[in-house]
Amino acid sequence: MIEAAALLSAVVQHWADFTIILTLLLFNAIIGFWQSYQAGNAVEALKRKLALSSHVCRDGQWQQIEARFLVLGDLIKLKLGDIIPADCLLLDGEYLTVDQSALTGESLPVTRTEGELIYSGTAVSQGNMTVIISETGRETFSGKTAGLVSSAHSVSHFQKAILKIGNCLIYMSLILVALLITVQLYRSVPLIELIQFSLILIVASIPVAMPVVLSVSMAIGALKLSKMKAIVTHLESIEELTGVDILCSDKTGTLTLNKLTLGKPILLTADSEQALILTASLASDSEGEDAIDNAVLAGLETKVDLFSYTQKSYRPYNPVDKRTEAEISDPHYNTFLVTKGAPQVILDLIENNEALALDLNAEIGRLAKRGIERWVSYR
Repeated sequence: MIEAAALLSAVVQHWADFTIILTLLLFNAIIGFWQSYQAGNAVEALKRKLALSSHVCRDGQWQQIEARFLVLGDLIKLKLGDIIPADCLLLDGEYLTVDQSALTGESLPVTRTEGELIYSGTAVSQGNMTVIISETGRETFSGKTAGLVSSAHSVSHFQKAILKIGNCLIYMSLILVALLITVQLYRSVPLIELIQFSLILIVASIPVAMPVVLSVSMAIGALKLSKMKAIVTHLESIEELTGVDILCSDKTGTLTLNKLTLGKPILLTADSEQALILTASLASDSEGEDAIDNAVLAGLETKVDLFSYTQKSYRPYNPVDKRTEAEISDPHYNTFLVTKGAPQVILDLIENNEALALDLNAEIGRLAKRGIERWVSYR
């Protein structure tokens, strides 16, 4: 309607009205574009920061790359806590327990074995397997679902309110213009004068500055939200959020550096600190990205001793067993098992552990008061 008023102003050569209306339209467009541009940059930066990465085999070596660079046929390793970056076919490993509630609504994780499919966007709850990428991007199961969702456009409450106001004004203007034309034609008024009267009526009946006022008001709101670390991608979402009565959110972060480090080891039966760390390192995955395993491996002063052992098999940590376990072959080809995990779980593996349990529980109590995580290694 505003654009029609600008066009009529140009037809009758009312350049003052034409300039004012065009300036308001351009001002509104610039505000909307600039806000979307800034929000788009912020969202892209956030996406880069939160980008999924995968442990993939490229050029014969395992390396960490961003999930968006994965292609069909890539081999990747999945472990506890990983978000599956694409549809994958399970190749090598005992099993993988996957939480796919986001896709299927199943309340419990499902177990998948070799030859079965797992879907992008789901999470690994237990297990450790090597998989091959079968579908990526929009061709994945979740990608096709997202495509269906994006094709369903919904109108916000804000848009509905503006359309309702706009339609009401348009109907009123059309009725008044029709009456004006009828009366003026009956009076034999010249056509150019009739158009001028119609233009005056249209410009007077529509709030030309309304889009600008609304955009500026919401842009100011977006600026205040940005100072509170909130990113507004669409201005109309501000008004939409004001209609929310209850917002449910989960805890998605901690007040820490999100980096585990190895503290001073406590010796109970081990010969030395490095001997204890070596035992824990043997029960770790040196090629994985597990934060606890990496912290333990970083505690080794030298990895020469570690390389003299061969890890024949490895069972990753899971919430049921609460420990990791590895079968190790030493330089003399003797085979033994090493494990690390929760203290109470490791204690249950040791026979005649009464005296050891007293000392260990005393240390656990002391560490618990300081909020320190406890892990025990045993060979």
